[in-house]
Amino acid sequence: MRDFAALVRNGEVHRDVYTSSAVFDHEMTHLFAATWVFVGHASQIPNIGDFTTTTLGVAPVIMVRHTDKTIHVLHNRCPHKGTRVANDPCGNTGRFFRCPYHAWSFRTDGSVAAIPLPTGYAETQFKQSEAAGGMRPVGAVHSYRDFVFARLNSAGIGFDDYFGASLSSIDNMVDRSPEGRLEIAGGVLRYMHQCNWKMLVENLTDTCHPMVAHESSAGTAIAMAKALPGKHPAVEIYAPFMSPYAFYENMGIRVWPNGHGHTGVHGSIHSDYSAVPGYFDQMVAAYGEDRARAILDENRHNTVYFPNMTMKGPIQSLRIFKPIAADRTLVESWTFRLVGAPDQLLERTILYSRLINAPTSPVGHDDQEMYERAQDSLQSDSNPWVNMQRLLGADETEETAEANGTSERQMRNQFHAWQRFMTVAP
Repeated sequence: MRDFAALVRNGEVHRDVYTSSAVFDHEMTHLFAATWVFVGHASQIPNIGDFTTTTLGVAPVIMVRHTDKTIHVLHNRCPHKGTRVANDPCGNTGRFFRCPYHAWSFRTDGSVAAIPLPTGYAETQFKQSEAAGGMRPVGAVHSYRDFVFARLNSAGIGFDDYFGASLSSIDNMVDRSPEGRLEIAGGVLRYMHQCNWKMLVENLTDTCHPMVAHESSAGTAIAMAKALPGKHPAVEIYAPFMSPYAFYENMGIRVWPNGHGHTGVHGSIHSDYSAVPGYFDQMVAAYGEDRARAILDENRHNTVYFPNMTMKGPIQSLRIFKPIAADRTLVESWTFRLVGAPDQLLERTILYSRLINAPTSPVGHDDQEMYERAQDSLQSDSNPWVNMQRLLGADETEETAEANGTSERQMRNQFHAWQRFMTVAP
């Protein structure tokens, strides 16, 4: 068996962590099975029988609202012949799922509801079989402020121990609603990247690339805007990407154990958006002035929830990087409505998502070009190591810490966690 821990050393990672199919397969059976992975948001399934399908690593699962209104996460696999039971991305299944192959039916908690010609199993050991147990639930499920996470393994690190203080980013995003609630709105954007999933996760706390990689997109938008009257909303979103190094250095970065972290400790590219009329007054009425200011003054840039989720609280957006193969990743971008807040905030969120995270986004394609160039060039034998030594501290560990905003500390933090979870038994 390969020594996966040897692929990470102080401030460097071996190219195989991005290019090897064997490493990818081990990630799916160990890393993605042992960690808590985002499944969906409760607002996606408000009614009994509502469901949405997704993957945990490469394992297909269903998140469904059961008849008692609880949320269940089931393996999307018929226990009979292994057929995918739910093929749509979302819908309402009523009170049971029905396999399209042999019509085995299952309640929304996964238990068997009916099997055609049941007498055919009367003189067998069927009742002792795995199939008799129905659609198997995942190992563990936890809902935190309507964000639903699951762990494939039945035993392992607990939810609170895994996330710890990093949950403060979710808290801040939810608290930006005067009612303390979010709803997914505006649909989902999906597009494929021909690169390894970890490249995208690393990019979210890489603050030395925006003014370089995005000069062709954000820089062009700023230049063109000089000929336009007034302050265009799109330019307000594009412009901060061209901020100088000093801005990003002062922004700061914070890391937490288990691979989580965020940029934007002291402010971010979202700090100077125009005020939305009436919103602050709603927040003061809900929380009091001091608490309202504390919530809205927290302008974190990107929060990484290891392994593959990232969110922006000030703009109410979330992205999932779904691994498909060692060199393929499906990106999903979701936007949220702050319940009880002015619609203008959702409009800005959707505008941001279309300008920055959409398949048609010039900014997103700047990054995609860089990922795919890296994925191709890592095949070269010139240097098998990828460097992450910027502002490397002596004897760095996974403790909670703050650093210069251009540090690669969070990338190293992710690989500390990667090393550890790659050695967890499935």
